[in-house]
Amino acid sequence: MKYPEHIRALEETLRQLDDGAKWLGRSLKRCQKAAGKKELSAAELDAFEALTSRFARLSDMILQKLFRGLDHIELEDSGTLLDALNRAEKRGLIDSAAAFREIRELRNEVAHEYAQEALIELFGGILQHSPTLLEIVRRADDYCRRYLCEK
Repeated sequence: MKYPEHIRALEETLRQLDDGAKWLGRSLKRCQKAAGKKELSAAELDAFEALTSRFARLSDMILQKLFRGLDHIELEDSGTLLDALNRAEKRGLIDSAAAFREIRELRNEVAHEYAQEALIELFGGILQHSPTLLEIVRRADDYCRRYLCEK
């Protein structure tokens, strides 16, 4: 039996993921126009800064709130990051644990990089992986319906 507080937490997580995906998608559209440029204008740098921040937040929410929350609901031991990613892959939320680890490593690089030139190099990876995060949110909505319909 699923406890109502777990279902409420899952509903809130899905709402936050949907909001995060909406903002990431908005930033992604704005930044795709500047993809591949070696030098960016101040406005383009601002747009990419918003994209990187939204990318990092959404990847954190997916891992910490969604994957860990589903583990809790499905009575799985939280275990390591790799354990959580492997279970997310089995659930069909991600295509592969290895691919999400790339997203996580990119997120960590962004979080710890301060040189503008290095950040510009990371923007390509963020543009490449942002659609994957948006797809994970879509899959999460589909996957979690089973719990929300049981209420």
